[in-house]
Amino acid sequence: LYGEFLVNAQGEDVVAGIRTPQDLTETARKAAGSDKPSMESALPEAFQEFERISHVLENHYRDMQDLEFTVEKGKLWMLQTRSGKRSAKAALRIAVELASEGLITQEEAISRVDPAALDQLLHPAIDPKAERDVVASGLPASPGAASGSIVFSADEAEALKGQGRKVILVRVETSPEDIHGMHAAEGILTSRGGMTSHAAVVARGMGKPCVSGAGSLRIDYAAQTLTVSGRHFKKGDIITIDGSTGQVLAGEVPMLQPELSGEFATLMGWADKVRRLKIRANAETPLDARMARSFGAEGIGLSRTEHMFFDAGRILAVREMILADDEAGRRSALAKLLPMQRADFVELFEIMKGLPVTIRLLDPPLHEFLPHTDAEIAEVAKSLGVDVERIERRRKELHEVNPMLGFRGCRIAIAFPEIAEMQARAIFEAAVLAAKSTGEAVVPEVMVPLIATKAEFDIVNAVIQKVAKAVEQESGTKLTFQVGTMIELPRAA
Repeated sequence: LYGEFLVNAQGEDVVAGIRTPQDLTETARKAAGSDKPSMESALPEAFQEFERISHVLENHYRDMQDLEFTVEKGKLWMLQTRSGKRSAKAALRIAVELASEGLITQEEAISRVDPAALDQLLHPAIDPKAERDVVASGLPASPGAASGSIVFSADEAEALKGQGRKVILVRVETSPEDIHGMHAAEGILTSRGGMTSHAAVVARGMGKPCVSGAGSLRIDYAAQTLTVSGRHFKKGDIITIDGSTGQVLAGEVPMLQPELSGEFATLMGWADKVRRLKIRANAETPLDARMARSFGAEGIGLSRTEHMFFDAGRILAVREMILADDEAGRRSALAKLLPMQRADFVELFEIMKGLPVTIRLLDPPLHEFLPHTDAEIAEVAKSLGVDVERIERRRKELHEVNPMLGFRGCRIAIAFPEIAEMQARAIFEAAVLAAKSTGEAVVPEVMVPLIATKAEFDIVNAVIQKVAKAVEQESGTKLTFQVGTMIELPRAA
C-alpha cells in the first residue's frame, strides 16, 4: 500500500495541498522520517479493514487501484476506486507482478504496456521535476533526450567528440555524408524533414534522440548561429532536445538515465513466446550489428552500403570513382573499395552467424559523396591531384534538385554496371569467407534499390548473377542467395 491521509479533514484538503498529509503505513512513515503517526498506528482497526478491501478490489478489477476513503467515528467508508495512473516504469512492474500473482495472463500483461512507453525506458529522459525553457518544437522523430554544445557540421561534431565533449548536431536537414557526425553527436536537431526523413530514420537506427522539422528555427551556417523567436544561439551554446516530445530547450536540463529492471527482460521473454512477427534491424557497422543481436534481432533487414562509403579511409576512393572520365578509371577506384566492402560484409555475416542479412546496393545520388564547401572542394582536389573546376563541374552535372528522385539507385547500376559488380563480388566473396569462419551457411539477400519496372530489375539482376557464377568458379563453393527489391515507387506498386 502506498498513500496518504489526514485526520479531521476533508478530501479537498489532501488534494489542494494546504495541509501536509500523513503516511498510511509505518514503513512509509519511517522511510519519510515523519514524526506524525501513520494510519496503521493511529487507526489500526480501520487500517486493517482498508488493507483487506484494497486486496479485494485489486483482485476484482485485476489492476492497480487508486482508492479514496474516509473514516467516520471509527468506521471505514470506501468512496471511490479506479485504475491508477502510472509511469511507463511502473506500468511494466505492475503488469509483470499481476501476471506473476496469477491475476492476469502473460498475454494480458504484454497488452497492458504501451510499446511507445516501453521504448522510452531504453533512453535517457528529462527529469519531470526539471524546469523547461522551451524555445521551439518539432517532430518527436527519435525518442530520448540529450544535452550538448551546438555544432553545425558533421566534421565539427566528430572533432569535439574526440575531445570528450558532448554535442548536438544542428542541420537544416541531414544527408548520408553527415553519418560520422551523427554517430559522434548526442542528438540531432533539424529544421526540415518529417518522421521518415534521413535524420529521423538514421537517428532511430542509432538509438539517438532526434527532433526534426522544427520549422521555426533559422539556421545560418555561415554565421554559425541558430535563431528562434528572437533568441540567438551560437556555436558552442548548450541546448537540450527531447526526442520523445519534440521540444528544444535552452541550456542543460537534468536527465534520468534508463534503468532496465528484471521486469523488462521478463516481459520481453513473454512477448517472444506469443509473437509471430520476426524482427530484423537496420545495421551497417559491426557496432550496430552487435547491438541489434543483443536486443534479440533475428537478422539485418537493411544494410545501407552507402553509409560504409563515408568512412575517412574510403571516401577518397569513392570520389575518385565518381570523378573518373571512363570505365577504366572507375574500375581502378572500385578495385580499392572492393577489399574494404568485402571486410565490412564478412564482419556483418560473422556477427549474424547464419541469420539473414539484406544488403542494399548503392542508392543515393552520386553528388552526395562529393564535397560541398569551397574549402572541402580544394582539399579533395589536392588529395586527388585534380583541378577544382573539374570537381565543381562534376558536382553540377550530378546534382539533383530532388535527391529522392533522379539519377540514383538502380539507375546508377544500369549506367555504371561496374559499381554493382564490385558490390556483388564483395558480398559473395564475404559470404564464402564468413561461412568458413563460422561454420554457418550464409544466405545473403541482395536488394536492388529504386526499381520502377521489371526491365530495370532484370538488367541489374543479370549483372549480379554473372558475378555470383564467377565467384562460385573461383572459390569452388556453391552460393545460395536471393536477389530482390524494395517496392518504394508508386510505379512499382
